[in-house]
Amino acid sequence: MKRSAFLGCGVLAAAGVLWGCSSMPGMGPSWTTLIDGERGLENFDRIGEANWRPEQGAIVADRGAGGYLVSKQTWRDFALRAEFWADTTTNSGIFIRATDPKKIEAASSYEVNIFDQRPDPTYGTGAIVNVAKVVPMPKAGGQWNVYEVTAQGSRLVVKLNGVQTVDVQDGKFPQGYIALQYGAGANNAPGGPIKWRKVQVRAL
Repeated sequence: MKRSAFLGCGVLAAAGVLWGCSSMPGMGPSWTTLIDGERGLENFDRIGEANWRPEQGAIVADRGAGGYLVSKQTWRDFALRAEFWADTTTNSGIFIRATDPKKIEAASSYEVNIFDQRPDPTYGTGAIVNVAKVVPMPKAGGQWNVYEVTAQGSRLVVKLNGVQTVDVQDGKFPQGYIALQYGAGANNAPGGPIKWRKVQVRAL
């Protein structure tokens, strides 16, 4: 939330909670870096059984019964930028404004999906599950990608690799946690790996 999102880099660093507050060229001031290469696991609580770990310049999960990295604070109006690599079989996503940090699901948050093989592709990669469809569905598998997500009031905007996939009004969830997912693949087969190389957020 805005009140707690930016207490100042010195205070955050001293508390050992967040680091990497910076003004990024072309991105505006006051971005908080949650993941930067292999750093950042300390900024999240782990929910579920995914084997999150630092590896080869990213935070990676590729085994386990699924799980989430859940932010330690809530956010209301914000911009988020995330660099990720997904396999063609990966089931992942960014959950925003999640209301229950112990139970992350599309029914209680907005799920910005990463799932090229989703059985219903209209809510696959680039969509917000059960809120905003994409037709045709873009593909993220086998490459590095950039998600840009803006949540301001009831307006939700999603861009994948610079191309807007969602611009929708929905006010069900005004504030909540941010969560990064590793899940099972299509038909509950083991999902492919997800790698997060950079995740940044700033309050609006």
